[in-house]
Amino acid sequence: MSSKTKIVVLHVKELIYTGIFAILGILFIVLLIIMFLPKEEKQAAMSTVTQTGTNTYIPGVYTTSLILNDNVVEIEVTVDEKNINSIRLIDLDEAVAAMYPLIQPSFEDLANQIITNQSLENISYPDDSKYTSMVLLDAITASLNKALENEGDTVDAEE
Repeated sequence: MSSKTKIVVLHVKELIYTGIFAILGILFIVLLIIMFLPKEEKQAAMSTVTQTGTNTYIPGVYTTSLILNDNVVEIEVTVDEKNINSIRLIDLDEAVAAMYPLIQPSFEDLANQIITNQSLENISYPDDSKYTSMVLLDAITASLNKALENEGDTVDAEE
Protein backbone atom coordinates (compact mmCIF):
# COMPACT_ATOMS: atom_id res chain seq x y z
CA MET A 1 0.00 0.00 0.00
CA SER A 2 1.27 3.30 -0.90
CA SER A 3 -0.07 6.37 0.72
CA LYS A 4 0.14 9.66 -0.99
CA THR A 5 0.99 12.61 1.14
CA LYS A 6 -1.26 15.56 0.57
CA ILE A 7 0.05 18.99 1.26
CA VAL A 8 -2.42 21.74 2.07
CA VAL A 9 -1.21 25.27 1.52
CA LEU A 10 -3.08 28.01 3.35
CA HIS A 11 -2.42 31.53 2.33
CA VAL A 12 -2.54 33.88 5.28
CA LYS A 13 -3.91 36.67 3.09
CA GLU A 14 -6.91 34.54 2.08
CA LEU A 15 -7.56 33.51 5.68
CA ILE A 16 -7.58 37.14 6.78
CA TYR A 17 -9.97 38.14 3.97
CA THR A 18 -12.29 35.26 4.81
CA GLY A 19 -12.28 36.19 8.49
CA ILE A 20 -13.03 39.85 7.74
CA PHE A 21 -15.92 38.94 5.43
CA ALA A 22 -17.35 36.55 8.01
CA ILE A 23 -17.22 39.27 10.70
CA LEU A 24 -18.83 41.80 8.34
CA GLY A 25 -21.58 39.29 7.50
CA ILE A 26 -22.32 38.72 11.18
CA LEU A 27 -22.34 42.49 11.85
CA PHE A 28 -24.72 42.99 8.92
CA ILE A 29 -27.15 40.41 10.28
CA VAL A 30 -27.00 41.97 13.77
CA LEU A 31 -27.59 45.43 12.26
CA LEU A 32 -30.66 44.19 10.39
CA ILE A 33 -32.05 42.66 13.59
CA ILE A 34 -31.46 45.89 15.52
CA MET A 35 -33.03 48.01 12.78
CA PHE A 36 -36.25 46.05 12.62
CA LEU A 37 -36.89 45.22 16.29
CA PRO A 38 -37.54 48.77 17.57
CA LYS A 39 -40.39 49.27 15.09
CA GLU A 40 -42.34 46.39 16.62
CA GLU A 41 -41.67 47.66 20.14
CA LYS A 42 -42.74 51.16 19.13
CA GLN A 43 -45.99 49.90 17.60
CA ALA A 44 -46.74 47.87 20.72
CA ALA A 45 -46.09 50.87 22.93
CA MET A 46 -48.27 53.12 20.75
CA SER A 47 -51.18 50.68 20.94
CA THR A 48 -51.07 50.51 24.74
CA VAL A 49 -50.95 54.25 25.42
CA THR A 50 -54.10 56.15 24.47
CA GLN A 51 -55.31 59.72 24.79
CA THR A 52 -58.63 59.89 26.65
CA GLY A 53 -58.96 63.64 26.89
CA THR A 54 -58.30 63.64 30.64
CA ASN A 55 -54.70 64.83 30.50
CA THR A 56 -53.73 67.87 32.48
CA TYR A 57 -51.66 70.33 30.50
CA ILE A 58 -49.30 73.01 31.71
CA PRO A 59 -50.90 76.21 30.36
CA GLY A 60 -48.86 77.90 27.69
CA VAL A 61 -47.87 78.08 24.07
CA TYR A 62 -45.80 75.20 22.68
CA THR A 63 -44.15 75.06 19.26
CA THR A 64 -42.61 72.39 17.11
CA SER A 65 -40.49 73.07 14.04
CA LEU A 66 -41.28 71.31 10.82
CA ILE A 67 -38.57 71.46 8.14
CA LEU A 68 -39.73 71.28 4.53
CA ASN A 69 -36.98 71.61 1.90
CA ASP A 70 -34.73 73.82 4.05
CA ASN A 71 -37.68 76.00 5.09
CA VAL A 72 -38.83 75.99 8.70
CA VAL A 73 -42.54 76.03 9.49
CA GLU A 74 -43.58 76.37 13.12
CA ILE A 75 -46.66 74.66 14.53
CA GLU A 76 -47.96 76.43 17.61
CA VAL A 77 -50.33 74.81 20.11
CA THR A 78 -51.94 76.89 22.86
CA VAL A 79 -53.35 75.01 25.86
CA ASP A 80 -54.80 75.74 29.27
CA GLU A 81 -55.06 73.19 32.09
CA LYS A 82 -57.72 70.98 30.48
CA ASN A 83 -58.25 72.24 26.92
CA ILE A 84 -56.47 72.66 23.63
CA ASN A 85 -57.35 76.26 22.79
CA SER A 86 -55.74 76.80 19.39
CA ILE A 87 -53.43 75.24 16.86
CA ARG A 88 -51.75 77.53 14.35
CA LEU A 89 -49.32 77.27 11.48
CA ILE A 90 -46.65 79.97 11.83
CA ASP A 91 -44.10 81.21 9.27
CA LEU A 92 -45.64 79.49 6.28
CA ASP A 93 -43.67 81.00 3.43
CA GLU A 94 -45.41 81.53 0.08
CA ALA A 95 -42.80 79.33 -1.60
CA VAL A 96 -43.54 76.48 0.81
CA ALA A 97 -47.28 76.95 0.31
CA ALA A 98 -46.76 76.82 -3.46
CA MET A 99 -44.56 73.70 -3.27
CA TYR A 100 -46.90 71.96 -0.83
CA PRO A 101 -50.40 73.05 -1.80
CA LEU A 102 -52.10 70.53 0.53
CA ILE A 103 -50.35 71.72 3.70
CA GLN A 104 -52.68 74.63 4.52
CA PRO A 105 -56.06 72.90 3.95
CA SER A 106 -54.84 69.68 5.62
CA PHE A 107 -53.60 71.61 8.64
CA GLU A 108 -56.85 73.56 9.01
CA ASP A 109 -58.87 70.35 8.83
CA LEU A 110 -56.69 68.63 11.46
CA ALA A 111 -56.71 71.65 13.76
CA ASN A 112 -60.52 71.91 13.61
CA GLN A 113 -60.94 68.21 14.40
CA ILE A 114 -58.49 68.30 17.31
CA ILE A 115 -59.96 71.44 18.88
CA THR A 116 -63.51 70.13 18.46
CA ASN A 117 -62.72 66.70 19.93
CA GLN A 118 -60.08 67.93 22.40
CA SER A 119 -58.28 64.72 21.55
CA LEU A 120 -56.04 63.14 18.94
CA GLU A 121 -58.26 60.07 18.71
CA ASN A 122 -60.45 59.36 15.69
CA ILE A 123 -58.77 61.94 13.48
CA SER A 124 -59.66 61.41 9.85
CA TYR A 125 -58.09 62.80 6.72
CA PRO A 126 -58.65 62.26 3.01
CA ASP A 127 -56.54 59.75 1.09
CA ASP A 128 -55.14 62.41 -1.24
CA SER A 129 -53.44 64.22 1.67
CA LYS A 130 -52.67 61.22 3.87
CA TYR A 131 -48.92 61.72 4.17
CA THR A 132 -49.13 65.48 4.57
CA SER A 133 -51.68 65.02 7.34
CA MET A 134 -49.53 62.39 9.05
CA VAL A 135 -46.50 64.72 9.12
CA LEU A 136 -48.61 67.57 10.48
CA LEU A 137 -50.26 65.30 13.06
CA ASP A 138 -46.84 64.13 14.28
CA ALA A 139 -45.74 67.75 14.77
CA ILE A 140 -48.96 68.61 16.64
CA THR A 141 -48.49 65.52 18.82
CA ALA A 142 -44.94 66.60 19.62
CA SER A 143 -46.19 70.02 20.72
CA LEU A 144 -48.90 68.49 22.91
CA ASN A 145 -46.37 66.13 24.50
CA LYS A 146 -44.38 69.19 25.57
CA ALA A 147 -47.48 70.57 27.27
CA LEU A 148 -48.31 67.50 29.36
CA GLU A 149 -48.06 67.96 33.12
CA ASN A 150 -46.88 64.43 33.95
CA GLU A 151 -43.51 63.61 32.41
CA GLY A 152 -44.37 59.93 31.95
CA ASP A 153 -47.52 60.60 29.91
CA THR A 154 -47.42 60.87 26.17
CA VAL A 155 -50.09 61.67 23.65
CA ASP A 156 -50.31 59.28 20.71
CA ALA A 157 -52.06 59.95 17.45
CA GLU A 158 -54.13 56.94 16.44
CA GLU A 159 -55.14 56.37 12.86
